[in-house]
Amino acid sequence: MIMRKKVSIVIPCYNEEEVLDSMRERLTKACDLWNYDWEVVAVDDGSQDQTWNMLSRFQAEDPRWKGLSFSRNFGHQAAVSAGLFHAEGDAVFIIDADLQDPPEELHRFLAKWEEGFDVIYGVRQKRKEGVAKRFCYWMFYRLMARAVQFDIPLDSGDFCLMSRRMVDTLNLMPERNRFVRGLRAWAGYKQTAIPYERHGRAAGAPKYDFTKLLKLALDGMISFSGLPLKMAAHFGFLVSALSLVGIIFTLIQRMFQGFFEHIGMGPVPGFATIVIAILFMGGVQLMFLGVIGEYLFRIFDEVKQRPGWIVREGVGMEPKTSPR
Repeated sequence: MIMRKKVSIVIPCYNEEEVLDSMRERLTKACDLWNYDWEVVAVDDGSQDQTWNMLSRFQAEDPRWKGLSFSRNFGHQAAVSAGLFHAEGDAVFIIDADLQDPPEELHRFLAKWEEGFDVIYGVRQKRKEGVAKRFCYWMFYRLMARAVQFDIPLDSGDFCLMSRRMVDTLNLMPERNRFVRGLRAWAGYKQTAIPYERHGRAAGAPKYDFTKLLKLALDGMISFSGLPLKMAAHFGFLVSALSLVGIIFTLIQRMFQGFFEHIGMGPVPGFATIVIAILFMGGVQLMFLGVIGEYLFRIFDEVKQRPGWIVREGVGMEPKTSPR
């Protein structure tokens, strides 16, 4: 008997009751057109609405839908990682529940997978967010690409298809503060892009506010680059150079006081400049102490070796212990 290949679809969910019915309908319709067996691994990231009850109902009505419920909110990247850890398919999709990434595009990813690619990631051609948010995304990806020492795709989120060996590779990576799109780029293998138009949310409010987006950006930057630490040294050299220029100018001003008074740049008594200099240097030192502290905290967080998530309940599958 020839066994058909199996495809898993990982869906992280957080308070998505308003969109889950539409998501299920559109995803099921798309999957039923494939010549593959398939399963959905939906991960409820500590939702406070009816998300878990709906996922449980989906599983009762269709055994291809499986679910995990976290004991609390562990974050989007933890939910994605848990889904990858439990997915059994020969290939695994990651797609958010909000339908901004259209399920109808998934067949294009499968075609590339059959060509031999291990990672097929979506590249957002258009976004429906505001100008400020789009600019922040644009700037982050380009800054990230310059900061790391490997190729990282521009304008690519977690929406992707990965082969079994890529998923197994990601599951072996032990860090807790995870940036999945960075990890898959770092791992290598054969990768390609598929451009698509990113839609607005089908329903409900965005779950990634500015604070969560900033944390995700920091996770990506700090996990893969020492650039913030290097910036501290470069900025220190710059401040030292400016201070040296100021010292030289002050000495010349004192030596040729008459000339500078004639052109209106004579020395002015007082301590305002000293106070400003002290406050400036103190601010710079505190800022970069904060950068160093961020790295130290993440080291502290990693060495405790606590699991990356805790599963409270599962439907359609037996929850496995987190490796982290």
